[in-house]
Parts: sequence; C-alpha cells; structure tokens
Amino acid sequence: MPLALFDLDNTLVNRTGAVHSVVTRLCAAHGVHPADVPRIAEALRERAYPATFAALRRELHLPSPAIALWDWYVDAIAAAVTCPPAVATGLAQLREAGWTVGIVTNGATDIQRAKLRATGLDQVVDAICISDDIGARKPEAQIFHAAAERCGTPLTNGWMVGDNPATDIAGAHAVGLRTIWIAAGRAWTHDSRPADHDVADAAGAVTHLLNL
Repeated sequence: MPLALFDLDNTLVNRTGAVHSVVTRLCAAHGVHPADVPRIAEALRERAYPATFAALRRELHLPSPAIALWDWYVDAIAAAVTCPPAVATGLAQLREAGWTVGIVTNGATDIQRAKLRATGLDQVVDAICISDDIGARKPEAQIFHAAAERCGTPLTNGWMVGDNPATDIAGAHAVGLRTIWIAAGRAWTHDSRPADHDVADAAGAVTHLLNL
C-alpha cells in the first residue's frame, strides 16, 4: 500500500489562530496585560509543554499551579482547533483508495492527542506518531521511520504533507519521501530543495494524492 504521512498543526488543523484566541483568554483571566499576548502566543506556537507553563507562571507571577494552567490549556486548545470537514473526509477517501495514512507531529502527547480526539482525526487514520512518544522530533529521521513502522508500511514511495519547510519537507526528503508543501499563499524561501508539489491546503494535498 502507498503511504501518506500528514503533519498535524497548521496542516490538518488550524493551530495558529487557536493559540492566539486561547492565550488571549488565558491572559484576560489572570490579569496579564494584553500587550503580552503576542509574545506568549508565539512562545506556545514554538513549543507547548508543561515546562513551558512552569516558566510562564514564574515570569508572569500567576497564582495557579503550573499543572492547572497546562491542563486548562490542553482542554482549551483542543476545543479551539478546527479541521475542515473536507480534510477528514479526504483522509477517509485516501484509505478507501488503498493508501495507508498516518499523522506525524511534533508536540506533547497529551495536547496532540486531545486535538486529534476533538477533531475526530484519530478515527480516520491508520497510525499516529507524536514526537513526545518516541523522543525524536521532525526533521530527525527517527520520527519518520517510527511513523512508517506504526503504519506497517515502508517509507519507499511514500509521501509527506506539511506546512513547515524545515521540519516537514526537508526532513521528509532526507529519508527519501516525496513531499507536498501546504503553501497557504506563501512563496518558497527556504534554502533546501523545494517540495515536489505545493498546494493551498490539506484538501488540495488529498486531491493530488488521489489523482496520482
């Protein structure tokens, strides 16, 4: 079976807008100045883990325990992310057409699993590989090999779909995958080899794979 691996954040789900809205609520609830929202949102877009909230709690002098802040954030971000219905339907169509479909994503296990459950994406793929589970992050080769192993399909002739030129596209090329870049209106400016194909969104990537 051919293999299609998909990134999660800003590929299958809209994470950027969700992070900003959730951080705005978090800051308002704890009396943090609105001017701090963009900086905090950027920090959480880069990497959101329990340790991140321990650092934020110290920096902002928040009264709530760090674990309580983290648990609130996990629930809030899972409720805020969105996956277009056409994307979930498209993944199911890929599987019906004989593709093995996996999700390979960087991030903390509990927050990524919460997003997958909330959007129903965990029900329409064959396997999920999260960096926190295996101790390797994209673009490291280990995470792509782990994803293929969980899918039960070799990387040979596989595809990777993602929005990040460095972690998704360059990382996938390094292990021999062909790639589809979610350009979302952006021009390719990365130093590495461009993706084999680029599309506006994940639905376009599904269409391309189905037409191969």
